[in-house]
Amino acid sequence: MEGNLEDQNKLPELKLDAKQAQGFISFFKTLPKDPRAVRFFDRRDYYTAHGENATFIAKTYYHTTTALRQLGSGSDGISSVSVSKNMFETIARDLLLERTDHTLELYEGSGSNWRLSKSGTPGNLGSFEDILFANNEMQDSPVVVALCPLFRENECTIGLGFLDLTKRVVGLAEFLDDSQFTNVESTLVALGCKECLVPLESGKSVESKNLQEALSRCGVLVTERKKTEFKSRDLVQDLSRLVKGSIEPVRDLVSNMELASGALGALLSYAELLADERNYGNYTIQRYNLDGYMRLDSAAMRALNVLESKTDANKNFSIFGLMNRTCTAGMGKRLLNRWLKQPLLDIVEINNRLDMVQAFVEDTELRQDLRQHLKRISDIERLMHNLEKRRAGLQHIVKLYQSSIRLPSIKTALGRYDGQFLPLLKERYLDPLECWTDDEHLNRFIALVEASVDLDQLENGEYMISSGYDSNLAALKDERDAVEQQIHNLHKQTANELDLPLDKALKLDKGTQFGHVFRITKKEEPKIRKKLTTQFIVLETRKDGVKFTNSKLKKLGDQYQRLLEEYTSCQKELVARVVETAATFSEVFDSLAGILSEIDVLLSFADLAISCPTPYTRPSITHSDEGDIVLNGSRHPCVEAQDGVNFISNDCTLVRGESWFQIITGPNMGGKSTFIRQVGVNILMAQVGSFVPCDRASISVRDCIFARVGAGDCQLRGVSTFMQEMLETASIIKGATDKSLIIIDELGRGTSTYDGFGLAWAICEHLVEVTRAPTLFATHFHELTALAYENADNEPSKKSTLGVANFHVSAHIDSSTRKLTMLYKVEPGACDQSFGIHVAEFANFPESVVALAREKAAELEDFSSISITSNDAKEEVGSKRKRVCGPDDISRGAARAHKFLQDFSSLPIDEMDLQQTLEHVSKLRNELVKDAADCCWLEQFL
Repeated sequence: MEGNLEDQNKLPELKLDAKQAQGFISFFKTLPKDPRAVRFFDRRDYYTAHGENATFIAKTYYHTTTALRQLGSGSDGISSVSVSKNMFETIARDLLLERTDHTLELYEGSGSNWRLSKSGTPGNLGSFEDILFANNEMQDSPVVVALCPLFRENECTIGLGFLDLTKRVVGLAEFLDDSQFTNVESTLVALGCKECLVPLESGKSVESKNLQEALSRCGVLVTERKKTEFKSRDLVQDLSRLVKGSIEPVRDLVSNMELASGALGALLSYAELLADERNYGNYTIQRYNLDGYMRLDSAAMRALNVLESKTDANKNFSIFGLMNRTCTAGMGKRLLNRWLKQPLLDIVEINNRLDMVQAFVEDTELRQDLRQHLKRISDIERLMHNLEKRRAGLQHIVKLYQSSIRLPSIKTALGRYDGQFLPLLKERYLDPLECWTDDEHLNRFIALVEASVDLDQLENGEYMISSGYDSNLAALKDERDAVEQQIHNLHKQTANELDLPLDKALKLDKGTQFGHVFRITKKEEPKIRKKLTTQFIVLETRKDGVKFTNSKLKKLGDQYQRLLEEYTSCQKELVARVVETAATFSEVFDSLAGILSEIDVLLSFADLAISCPTPYTRPSITHSDEGDIVLNGSRHPCVEAQDGVNFISNDCTLVRGESWFQIITGPNMGGKSTFIRQVGVNILMAQVGSFVPCDRASISVRDCIFARVGAGDCQLRGVSTFMQEMLETASIIKGATDKSLIIIDELGRGTSTYDGFGLAWAICEHLVEVTRAPTLFATHFHELTALAYENADNEPSKKSTLGVANFHVSAHIDSSTRKLTMLYKVEPGACDQSFGIHVAEFANFPESVVALAREKAAELEDFSSISITSNDAKEEVGSKRKRVCGPDDISRGAARAHKFLQDFSSLPIDEMDLQQTLEHVSKLRNELVKDAADCCWLEQFL
């Protein structure tokens, strides 16, 4: 409680008298109800929030309701909380950049007169950008999407429009989707969508609920708009103003996509792009192709830890955190973020990236030189965004200039490379840099800055227009300097007349409330008191001395102040003109930003590849319909990067027709989950264009990675663990193709054993026989291992056509101490034991509980005593239960059991008495028991 009181004392005090409070309450109650909006009110030195917003902020950010204060009294009173400026910035960053469930509004005013001055959403950061990124890099560019669905019987056509306000891109797509909206989900993930507009539904259909569920899985803010806003009328005309270049390609693009055009129309209206003329001619339009990138849904992004999470203990917990070794301020991070959400499918482009990474890996000098130069490159994209929004000043221009003059050094470093990838490096980077840095492009900008900005003043931290840039400014500067010189001359003259040392005793102050004044210490004042009273005007007597003036100084001071104001006004006009001129170089800087950020990310890949304890290797890439997935000595990059981890590498060979579908069994904590995830991570990294943590890697390109790894309740959406598991699995069944990669961990364990096993078996059969995608299926249902032999009929050739193979993670149990040691090696063959009780011992369960568990397990599963059999060739993985049998054993046993049933059913029981019947049955049983001695499968039934 003491801590809470201490925090409370730090809160700004809400200073309103009764009349002011009543006026504000009257205004506040007129605001429309919006449960998503968090509204702040600017009180100059601090901010306030009220009503439900106040309670939300107190609980979420102060973690106590003692921060709340009552404004007003009785039934009219409202809860209030005051927030400092620093806390407001923290809350704004959390609401708009981290959470995706609120919008933010800021009001200015007083009494009962307030107006909305700023508003922002996770998809449109709006006027809060200066607050959000004043001291922080922009790591991701938010995208707002609009969806226009058309439901027909068993399918749905989706019209999609998207808008990236940071990169000034509008786009659209139209595609068919299934009932789980797997295409919508992967598209929102790939675009990095933060907010989604959907038409307001009058009736909540099943399809609409499924769509809302998909949006919820992606964690986007859903904004409902009237259906009338989703119209394509006038869209071409509107786009002709916004999009640079000819309108014909735009007309052709939108003509065949009516739904997508409607979605894009709703977006333009929502973002009010046409209301700001500075947007005209600055946007590009593109068609988003779903088949252009690997598709990743939100479950796969979580399972593979692709992006950073607030719960990460360190940056190496995510692939993004591990791979982010970029140098440029913000640009490289944003590009890496986008690449990880959009892995490539084009083998040529993947190999182009890999070629450049290899060039940087092999040429240490080139890599180090480029990194040193890129560290001095500012966030060109953000600077240009501010310039075009006219939110920039001379300091932004200077940062662009300082980045520009580094480019010759970058070109020189690239020009020194003479390795095998020189033609590619020249085509992708050197030639474009030469083009954009010539006298018609970047050099013109450099010349503009050197002519207009007083670069000598930068050392003093001043950003000024050079006086030589404008004749009027030069004249004003000369006049101002002349008056300033006269003031200094008067200062010397007055010091002589008063017989006081210049500056030591008689000081000249300027910029005070009185303008230019003389000042002496109180100690010196008695010496010149007579002259002070007769020849000067005393203005103020304080501890630091006596301030005085005369008519000459006052006249010169007033003249100086007038010239200074004119000079400052002229400076302001010229700065605006220079900013406007600099904004015309957007095409140049956009292209340069793209080149530099790409070099930056590829350098980051190279740096990661060689800085790990075990260097990464270049993967070999093949088309999706040919080649296998072979990872020799593969490792999980994030796990091996943790402190104190000595990672044990494993091979993964997904071979078509042999081991395309792998069932992986073994102990809890034995490494099954890590193994199947690392395969997905390796493939994703390869298709992004990075080297991979393997000794050798050959990868058949995958169009999609589906992952069902781990499960958790989502009570806020009313979804249980098992339901979440089934939803994710439904997405796999509906969305996966033979070109996908499927990773499934512990499917079916959220319900009863029989139901769970039945579901797992049915899903496996569907994936093997219908989907036919390479799959890693980790499970504790050991019975699933029989899939590798199902319908084999003792013919090995049929087994191979299915391509199902069993693997297990190995463990060793000491026969004397019964202690379990995980070996973390993946080996061929099945394991039929989970070692759960041994893991419980690891967790320090009481001995009595462990003993009871063993007893019950023995009763329920005929748990055999632990024994290890080993030979020179191979060590068995723990004990085998008595019921474990090979396919031949099962086949022979089933045939013998079938014969017993036939013999029994053919007995003429109606013609025999009881004694004869018992004798015949006993004889049949004895023969069966005798034959079962050599057949363990049959023996378990007896």
